[in-house]
Amino acid sequence: MKHMADSICRGAPSWRRFVALLFVILLGASVAGCDSMSIFGSVSRSGAHPNMAAGSAGRLQAGEKIKIFVVGEDKISGDYEIDPEGSISVPVAGTLRAAGLTKSELEQRLAQKLRSAQYLRDPMVTVDISAFRPFYVLGEVEKPGEYAYHAGLSVVSAVAVAGGYTYRANKSYVLVQRAGEHEFTEYSLPLNVQIYPGDVISVPERYF
Repeated sequence: MKHMADSICRGAPSWRRFVALLFVILLGASVAGCDSMSIFGSVSRSGAHPNMAAGSAGRLQAGEKIKIFVVGEDKISGDYEIDPEGSISVPVAGTLRAAGLTKSELEQRLAQKLRSAQYLRDPMVTVDISAFRPFYVLGEVEKPGEYAYHAGLSVVSAVAVAGGYTYRANKSYVLVQRAGEHEFTEYSLPLNVQIYPGDVISVPERYF
């Protein structure tokens, strides 16, 4: 870029040198900005292992359905859905935060609530997920939309569920927005990128 500016400026009138330098500066700024912005808004490139990228992996999320079992307590045991605020309402225990916790952490918190209410001295609580949040596939796939999540899902299998790539698809990378995040992360393919409940996958279009 510096050599370009020198060759343009050499021998030109002062006002033309100024215009030429301004053009070179703007050109450099636009090239530098291409890596960080796209039609999807802010995009970052992943430097982490693709299966460790989601901080919410293994943690409960709003919209998921869970099954709670308390030994000997039919009144408390049952199916619950985590509301949009991330909470559940359980008889005796009341309303408690569930989103962001692991199953084990929710088990401990619920047991503590039951002890604090002096309802059970030593409650035995089990929490399991009965229905995950769906994931979403957008862009250059045959059937973009919302799909039911199952454990062990990867980008490759998610694209297959959505009918496969279109002929316009760019198969060299994919954009993934993790649940709870506000920007897409770019992953080079064919890495085995793990997908989690609530993730949004966007397959870009190739331009040549």
